[in-house]
Formats: sequence, C-alpha cells, structure tokens
Amino acid sequence: MDLATIIGLMAGLGLIALSIIKGGNAQGFVNVPSLMTTVGGAISATLISFPLKTMFKVFAISMKTILHQEQSHSNVIVSLVKYAEKARKEGMLSLEEEAEGEPDQFLRKGLMLAVDGTESELLSNILMNEMSALQSRHEEGQNVFKTLATFFPAFGMIGTLVGLVQMLSQMNDPSKIGPGMAVALLTTFYGAFAANLFCLPMVEKLKGRSEGEVQRMHLILEGILAIKAGDTPRVVGEKLKAFISPKERTEIDQDEDKA
Repeated sequence: MDLATIIGLMAGLGLIALSIIKGGNAQGFVNVPSLMTTVGGAISATLISFPLKTMFKVFAISMKTILHQEQSHSNVIVSLVKYAEKARKEGMLSLEEEAEGEPDQFLRKGLMLAVDGTESELLSNILMNEMSALQSRHEEGQNVFKTLATFFPAFGMIGTLVGLVQMLSQMNDPSKIGPGMAVALLTTFYGAFAANLFCLPMVEKLKGRSEGEVQRMHLILEGILAIKAGDTPRVVGEKLKAFISPKERTEIDQDEDKA
C-alpha cells in the first residue's frame, strides 16, 4: 500500500476541512446543485472524450495506484544474479523450473524466452514491445485524469456563471445577494479542489509509477541478455547496479559479503 498517497489525501482533506470549520459556517460549503454541476459536468465531458471501457478502468487505476507495492530494484538484481549463478553452473536449461515459479510476469517471460533459445535481438524486441504496451496503458490512465483535471475547474466556472445569473435576477432583494454570491463561488471551489487535490496528483503518481516500472523492465532485460551472453554473476551484478543508487549498491555489496 502506498502510504504517501493515502497520507497526502487525508492531510489535504483534513486541513481544508479544518480551515472551513475554524472559519465558521461549514454548512455553507455544502451545496448539492453546485456539486451536481461541477462533478456531473466534468464526468460527463470526460465520458464524451473517452470510450466507455476506458472510463471503467479509472477506478481500477486509482486503486492500483493507492494499493501499489513497488518492487525494489535491489531485490530484482539479487534474483537475476542468482539466476546467473545457476545458469553458469548448470546451463540455461536449468532455469526452466526456476522461471516457471517466478512471480514477476515480465521476468518470467524473459527467462522462458532465454531458456527456449530465442535470439538475443528477437528476445529484446519482444520485451521492448511489452514495455511500449505498458507505457501506452499507463498513458491512457494519465490522460483520463488530465482530462478530468481540465474539466473540473471549467465546469466549476460554468456553475459560478449560472449562480451569478440567478443572483443577478434577484437584485431587487439585497438580502439575497450575499448568499447567492457564496453559492455561485462554491462551484469554482469544488472544481479547483477536485482538480488540484486528486486529479493532478494522480497524474503525477501514475507517471512516476510508469517510469519506475519501465526502468525495472529495462533492468530485467539487461540482466537476461547478460545471462544469455554467458556473463559471470559478478559481471551481471555490476552491469545492473547502474540502475540503482549508490546507497542501494552498498547494501547489496554488504549482503554479498555476509553471504
């Protein structure tokens, strides 16, 4: 579970709610017609912009982002070095059973291709296509949230204009001008709130997840190609350490020394 996402959302909601409560008249920030205009309008416009099946993926994308457990690059390197040791001692075919039990789908696919004797260039092309497909799927999710982030403030402004028209039509009663203006501005508040606390952060979170996943895939590809080329486990490890920070490299070296 990604604690940063949960903490960020809870902190944002909590602080804004606290500021509203401390400011007084918290009930004034709840207006159903304003919510219907802002949220309903933004979702409707996004539905027009994307196929229905893409919209159905938004909830799954959101949950995956929140519940995502990022796999450490260091752990992947350790696994690949172990595979290199086994291949060096017993040959590539000895990795078949290991590959079948590998939980990482991308790594399992790469190992199986290597065990089957697939040429390095073809193996690289197949796995690169996997990366491109993954990036396309992630970009699709990002685009949905980018679109929502665009439409939320836009429909917030539309709601404000509607509220102003209604307020101006009652200018003969000065007592209704203040409350009417407050309700009119609520839709702008709702739109800015949804776009900046949820949609845009989700875009950045998905972008970061995608970049991290692609980097992990590149790491795996380099490791499998090195194993297939017959590199020693030490050489495989040194090649892959380029993908991680100096601190993580030191931790791996320390673990190797203990072993």
